[in-house]
Amino acid sequence: MRDYQRTVHFADTDAAGVVYFANLLRFCHEAYEDALAQLGVDLRQFFSNSGLIVPITEAQIRFLKPLYCGDRLRVTIDPQRLDTSRFQLTYTLYNEGGDRVAIAQTQHMCLQLPHRQRVPIPDPLPAWLKSAPEEASDRED
Repeated sequence: MRDYQRTVHFADTDAAGVVYFANLLRFCHEAYEDALAQLGVDLRQFFSNSGLIVPITEAQIRFLKPLYCGDRLRVTIDPQRLDTSRFQLTYTLYNEGGDRVAIAQTQHMCLQLPHRQRVPIPDPLPAWLKSAPEEASDRED
C-alpha cells in the first residue's frame, strides 16, 4: 500500500502557526480512510452506520516536531489485529525531510447494530491486519 501524503493548510494551524494538535489525529484518520479505499472498501457504506460500526475506542499521540502551513506530510500505517473483533493502527507521521513528527495509535472495535454486539472484523480488513502478540488476543474490554 502506498503512504498517505498531504500538504498542511493554513486552516490546519493554530494561532502560533503550527498544526493544531487535534488535526494530527485527523490526518491519521484521513490516512486510514485512504488505506481502506486502497483495499477496495466502499467508504460510503463502511461509514454509514448501516448495521456494522467500527468506532475508535482508544486514541493516543506523541508529538515529536511541529508542522507548519505549507509543509508536506507523509503518514504510514502499521495495522495489527488485536483479536477477532478489534484492531489497532499505528501511524507514523513524517515531514518532507523524512523526520518523524508524531507517532499515533488508534484502536477500533467492530460492532453490529442495533445492540452493539462485537462481531468479526469484516473483509477485506483481515488480510491487511498483522497478528498481534498472543497476550493481546480476545481481550474483553
